Amino acid sequence: MTGPFEAAQAVLAGKEAWIVGGAVRDRLLGRPTVDLDLAVPGDPKRAARAVAERTGAAAFRLSGAFGAWRVVGPGGAWHVDLVTLKDGDIRADLAGRDFTINAMAEPLGGGEVLDPHGGRADLEARRLRMVSADALASDPLRTLRAIRIAVLLELTIEPATAAAIGAEAPGLQQVAAERIFGELKQVVCAPAARSGLTLMEAHGVTAQVLPELLALRGVDQNVFHHLDVHDHTLEVLDQVAAIERDPLAAGFGEHAEAVAALLAEPLADELTRGQAMRFAALLHDAAKPWTRTARPDGRVGFPGHDREGAALARTVLRRLRASEKLVDHVGALCLHHLRLGFLVHERPLDRRVVWRYLRATEPVSADVTVFTVADRLATRGKNAERAIEAHVGLAREVLGPALERRAAGRTAPLVRGDELARELELPHGPRLGELLAQLEEDRYAGVISTREDALRRARELAGR
Repeated sequence: MTGPFEAAQAVLAGKEAWIVGGAVRDRLLGRPTVDLDLAVPGDPKRAARAVAERTGAAAFRLSGAFGAWRVVGPGGAWHVDLVTLKDGDIRADLAGRDFTINAMAEPLGGGEVLDPHGGRADLEARRLRMVSADALASDPLRTLRAIRIAVLLELTIEPATAAAIGAEAPGLQQVAAERIFGELKQVVCAPAARSGLTLMEAHGVTAQVLPELLALRGVDQNVFHHLDVHDHTLEVLDQVAAIERDPLAAGFGEHAEAVAALLAEPLADELTRGQAMRFAALLHDAAKPWTRTARPDGRVGFPGHDREGAALARTVLRRLRASEKLVDHVGALCLHHLRLGFLVHERPLDRRVVWRYLRATEPVSADVTVFTVADRLATRGKNAERAIEAHVGLAREVLGPALERRAAGRTAPLVRGDELARELELPHGPRLGELLAQLEEDRYAGVISTREDALRRARELAGR
């Protein structure tokens, strides 16, 4: 099967087609890339479909991307983006691009790099500079893209470009949410995510795309916290990233390898479970500003912030046009992020307590157990070391059963609901559901193990 580069060369042979943007930039930086951006004469639709046919790939129009087409290789191994060459002139095309480091081009058929705006020199200086004074005004998404590029490539934003970001950031309100989420994901999932969020706030971008984060500034917490809610939130994000890098160092012991595999597993919206957890980190305490209460004795609490925060997380992600799978997952992490901590003083846990925790947190039991460790590690107020040691120990204790249950999947009940209703002459309804749930708990606790055991226990519970 032909590769994407060779297929594009064959399809566009004899035509003025150019490799542009990130592919040229990354080659000059010595960074590997499996993606290709092409500026082609005429309608890119025909070329995209021809490349797809030669490579066994899929071609589709990119939503909201000014008529661009994308060809995605089998299994998402690579992609080629094709756009129309502006005015049929590569220099005019490059003049309309966002940043100088993205405004370089190479002929698809081979030749020297065309660099009319000094992109190579800016790369060498580790500088991000806009191509023209109106580059960001023409597409306000570029204000967020500037931060994404600066963080991922470790560049400094030059002063005029920085000023333009601040001036044009309000235009993000008119940008399609899907496009914003596409850039925001890359900032939040970057190795230096916290630096990216700091840049977003400094340049007025956070206020446009994630105002809920700004609302956490200055919200003081109780004596068990050493940071306000905003800085605690960013510290949780850091701890999630640290767990992704090295679960063993975070204290997961014998479960470290399984935790690494869990967090690396693809989830939704091109995010892994670990990357989705980063969004939970940003949103899990988002309801604290309006749930904060101060008692007469000076103690501070946030009653209901888990429930309210879960609802807000869902609202934020839906605003960003995230998939319902991601919405549900992040919402569940936020909803249950306090639950494990409530069990610290119940140790040693019996199997019934473990079962109730697993049932309550399904299907994110393993994920949320890991997440609570990140939250606990980011909380270093009064009695922090002792509290962290107890919590991490409890997480390891519960994580084994959570991972085992996740690997086993759902098991068939000892007795089905319709059978139980018939045997006990019970109507279908809440009471039947309660009996089935109790039988599941009893089975996990080792009290029953056969169908006959289950029926006997059900008759006992029902007073039959």
